[in-house]
Amino acid sequence: MSIDVIDVFAGPGGLNEGFSSLVDDQGRPRFRTAASFEMDAYACETLRLRATVRSLRRVTGETPREYVDLMAGRVTLRDFYASTDVEAHAKEAAEEVHQLELGERTRDQSDALIRERLDGGSRNWVLIGGPPCQAYSLAGRSRRVSDPTFKDDHKHVLYREYLNIIAKFEPAVFVMENVKGMLSSRHEGGRIFERIKEDLESPRPGLRYEVRSLVVPVAASDLQPSDFIIRAENHGIPQRRHRVILLGVREDLTGRASNILETTPSVSVREVIGDLPAIRSRMSPLPTDSPSAWHESRLLAAALAGESAPGREDVPELGGAWLPYRAKISGEIGGWLLDPAVEGISLHEARRHMTGDLQRYAYLAYMAGRGKFPKVMDLPPQLLPNHRNASRSDAPFADRFRVQPWGSPSTTVVSHIAKDGHYYIHPDPTQMRSLTVREAARLQTFPDNYLFVGNRTQQYHQVGNAVPPLLARQIGEVVSDLLG
Repeated sequence: MSIDVIDVFAGPGGLNEGFSSLVDDQGRPRFRTAASFEMDAYACETLRLRATVRSLRRVTGETPREYVDLMAGRVTLRDFYASTDVEAHAKEAAEEVHQLELGERTRDQSDALIRERLDGGSRNWVLIGGPPCQAYSLAGRSRRVSDPTFKDDHKHVLYREYLNIIAKFEPAVFVMENVKGMLSSRHEGGRIFERIKEDLESPRPGLRYEVRSLVVPVAASDLQPSDFIIRAENHGIPQRRHRVILLGVREDLTGRASNILETTPSVSVREVIGDLPAIRSRMSPLPTDSPSAWHESRLLAAALAGESAPGREDVPELGGAWLPYRAKISGEIGGWLLDPAVEGISLHEARRHMTGDLQRYAYLAYMAGRGKFPKVMDLPPQLLPNHRNASRSDAPFADRFRVQPWGSPSTTVVSHIAKDGHYYIHPDPTQMRSLTVREAARLQTFPDNYLFVGNRTQQYHQVGNAVPPLLARQIGEVVSDLLG
């Protein structure tokens, strides 16, 4: 029998995808997502779509044709859900996914839904998810250093909703994820991490949990705060993403040992996005856009970088929501990302860029190819942003432009990628652009058959807010082994 999972603060479903991908020796799911809770409307639509497809695949054994048609844009989302073969599965998914902002105001509603979905009060279930992290992140704290309302931000205490679920429904295991800044964050005079850990260890009188590390094999009582940091690049994820992840084990199960995550060779940016079709972005404002104007910008960047001029015939085509594509990646990461039923690639379309940014992106990508990563003030005068202090050595945001180099894992993909692409410049200077949604999703290890609902900005936001599914799968393996 599958183990029930409740997924809270679910985002687009990264943790959920990893747990749901695990099957037993007979091909049966080891985990069943009983309920997902998320407040963002577009992320909820993504969760519902993925839950529908997951249900369909359990019946068909492969990605269904109707879904491939949706990915390719041959049918609309409404048409997909209205299909005779899909309707029942879509209804099941709608009962699983709930758009709800967890908090005191909605606690009775969320408690009732969890009680109903756990089907009779089983205690052999798993809670996964992480409260929103903006209040703990270093960037979030620096932006609000002079904000007197910061101490009252409800995100400081959203973990109490997580705690309430543990106290009332007593999961066998919980997996809680948050940003590394949580370890140093303070609230009302105390360290927020220590308070959270103590509360999770004793959610209410008579109920206790042991909080374990997934990467350091020592007794829970001997763990240091830094022992809870998981460095994703050490576990086959093509991204230097460092997060705090806590594994909580209910007291009656603490006699069972749990494994730690295996360390695996790092995976580079090239290994996961290097085979995707070369594309160019449109220029902004749109009336200035043309292949020849785009090429002229590339010629200038090449000249400033001391590179030979690329040919006019090498101007890539524009990307798109669906492109023909034959995969060339292999190994474990290829087996995870690729789907033999899908001959094409979705969401591979670059956002528009202003001419100056195009030229900066190409120049910086040329430099990155030589192992150099200039700051803003080091750019040639022709490429300096139009800011009074751009050339100053103490200019703010001096590292606002960042190329993701071919030969190593990327930097952390975060939700800010939805705002601009400056920190996510493609390493190929001849493409002269920032990363597409699909490229960001691959760095996050979302399979290629994973669709994100909403416009491109909303899709980027979802990708950046997720836990890498391939990392979640490894955590799910640990939990599955622990529960036998």
